[in-house]
Amino acid sequence: MNPVIVLIGLVLIIGVLGVMIYNGLVSRRQRCNQAFADIDVQLKQRQNLVPNLVDTVKGYAAHEQDTLDAVIAARNSAVNASAASDMSVAEGTLTAELGRLFALAEAYPDLKANENFKQLQEELGVVEDKIAAARRFFNSAVQDYNTAREQFPGVLVAQWFRFEPRAFFDLGVEGRSSLSAPPEVDFRD
Repeated sequence: MNPVIVLIGLVLIIGVLGVMIYNGLVSRRQRCNQAFADIDVQLKQRQNLVPNLVDTVKGYAAHEQDTLDAVIAARNSAVNASAASDMSVAEGTLTAELGRLFALAEAYPDLKANENFKQLQEELGVVEDKIAAARRFFNSAVQDYNTAREQFPGVLVAQWFRFEPRAFFDLGVEGRSSLSAPPEVDFRD
């Protein structure tokens, strides 16, 4: 067999393999981008509920201004965050502050009985579930992408075309601690 034909065949096989790996990395990166956009939509919905929730609580617990200010500050920080790492820290802080707000509501029976507060609390719960699902999907997409860019021969293509690793969407210390705390249940109403 002619060595030139073998060399051309080998170069062609390597080229096709390189294109397939490149396209796979692009596809995985786009899946990460789409998954992050899904998280962003859910976070915006939650951020839009917070002012209504604070206004409802303010009517019953106006003298708890420090807690209300902390929730609004955390919400504003979350709205202004743009990078994924900043967003996850800001959202973790907002989650913790919302936990404090709901704990505060326990001290006000009239507030707990308020239909508007109940409805906002339910809507927030639904949005929180959607955020958790979107975060799981994003983190799965990131894991798939990072694995593909670190495995051989993908690592060669990833380095050549500068496919950067992606970070997982982490709630941060404050967000994790608020999620790991068991809810308090009191049936003595």
